[in-house]
Amino acid sequence: MLNAQGKKIMAQGKSRGWIMEPEAKTLLRIFNFAVPAFLWTGKLQEAEAFAAEQGFPLAMKIVSSTIVHKSEAGGVVLGIDGLEGLREHFERFRAFEGFEGVLLEEMVRGSAEVIIGSKTDLQFGPVVLLGIGGTGVEIYNDAVLRMAPLTSADARSMIESLKGKALLTGFRGSTGINIAYLQQMLIRFSNLVMELDDIESIDLNPVICSSERAVIADARFILQSE
Repeated sequence: MLNAQGKKIMAQGKSRGWIMEPEAKTLLRIFNFAVPAFLWTGKLQEAEAFAAEQGFPLAMKIVSSTIVHKSEAGGVVLGIDGLEGLREHFERFRAFEGFEGVLLEEMVRGSAEVIIGSKTDLQFGPVVLLGIGGTGVEIYNDAVLRMAPLTSADARSMIESLKGKALLTGFRGSTGINIAYLQQMLIRFSNLVMELDDIESIDLNPVICSSERAVIADARFILQSE
């Protein structure tokens, strides 16, 4: 259920047509999805304090009201391993257009990466996507779609239908992910999609999966135009 904080985030996002990543991850937390420990700040001192508490390595991303695709703009740095690198990239990001701070977060590890997404189809309504994700999502081109809301059978069928299913279940001695957790995550995601009826599309990629959990490392919410 969307609380007052979530409603405020949605209202603020309508003016720009999309929700910035720190706000998107706050929304996901409201719906009980796992996201990395993170800090959104425009102050270097606060970033250094977070690094001291969280430890390295860390990821840093630009937060800007004018930059939707952060990676293409050079606004994502992974594996920052010390204060020198943190300060260097913070100062570089400060020069970006529309700078509203940086998103500093823990680096999450897992055995597989998936993409989970949604789009509102004009004919069928909200549909949910599951695919092999990460940086190779366009190379694998391995994804399945189902109409929302999902049942347990739908979620299980989506996982079973992936050509790269062995990447998730484990092969040649590799550790498989927690399939039951991913299945429940898909169902909860479809419920979120049904509740947030102002959403045009959602892109969660990568969702980093392990034998214990699945953590949403990046999130993009695009809102319907009025």
